[in-house]
Amino acid sequence: MKILFLEPYPTQGPSSRYRVEQYIPYLRSMGIECLVSPFISPSFYRILYKKGMYARKCAYFCAGVLRRVVDLFRAVTCDAVFIHLEAFPLGPPVMEWLLSAMGKKIIYDLDDAIYLGVASQNNSFLKKLKCPWKIPVIISMSRHVITCNEHLAQYSRKFNKNVTIIHTSVDTDRFKPSSGVSPGPLTIGWIGSHSTAKYFESLKEVFAALHARGLGFRVKVIGAFRKVFEIPGVEIIYKDWSLEDEITEFQSLDIGVYPLPDDEWTAGKTGFKTIQYMSVAVPCVASNAGPNRMIIEEGINGFLAKDTGEWVDKLSALISDTGLRGRIGREGRKTVLEKYSLQVNAPKILEIIRSAAEAK
Repeated sequence: MKILFLEPYPTQGPSSRYRVEQYIPYLRSMGIECLVSPFISPSFYRILYKKGMYARKCAYFCAGVLRRVVDLFRAVTCDAVFIHLEAFPLGPPVMEWLLSAMGKKIIYDLDDAIYLGVASQNNSFLKKLKCPWKIPVIISMSRHVITCNEHLAQYSRKFNKNVTIIHTSVDTDRFKPSSGVSPGPLTIGWIGSHSTAKYFESLKEVFAALHARGLGFRVKVIGAFRKVFEIPGVEIIYKDWSLEDEITEFQSLDIGVYPLPDDEWTAGKTGFKTIQYMSVAVPCVASNAGPNRMIIEEGINGFLAKDTGEWVDKLSALISDTGLRGRIGREGRKTVLEKYSLQVNAPKILEIIRSAAEAK
């Protein structure tokens, strides 16, 4: 069996890495020939969210279009096509229409509410070209749809009855607790991107209040690409994100935080940051929003916070109590092993692919 995987981003893009590429070794070991094709190249991804450089972005985009033309010919010999999010980042679902017209069976993976048409601030002029109306079209023409949570599953069931929820997973053989004690003071950390740094900024008052209580800690910020804020008397470490250091950075934390707004966009999220903290037994405090409510059992494997007061109280408890941090971390790891590990969910992906590809 041969499957063509179309994804928007290269390995550096977390959604492509965790929704598609981490399953490829397992699928190949089970006899599936996998062809993986991102629209955006690694070179394009490095400048994608930076301001300007429109000529280079345009050239890289044209290269992506040519890659998709080649993919159409590659699809001829494939038993099915697995599309993560969308084959093209802009415009109507031309690629999906052509694949459907060729009689190709499409498996569609949706892990974001991209039907809302949200665009990066540095490329906001492209918002009118996003064509969010194409998402229900792609869903309706697919043989099977995979989503990361119930909210997206309910949306998808409006257009297709064959919907399965598979949460974004982690390889728990790689994402595992640190074997040593983190050096230096207690570290509260956030790992994200330039687009989500604005959510982390909402915690400035929280950290200032914790410092005012006389609690000792430092803050580590990974991937914001800028200094989000400074607080007198509080050490804040800003570092760039890198694929090579990702797991080590998670393991270096004593407490993880995951602030999010409570809106439609968040409802379509997978809550993956929470899962990553848990996988390395780092206790986390997350916003009482979206999928976090489904992942976290309050006071058992993590904490949920809905306002500044709750953020301060729950972080204070974790900072002050080593035993509590250990217990919450162990329960978080247990939760991931049972529900959100690659080892648990890879066979589910295989079953869907085989079923869709073999169906008449």
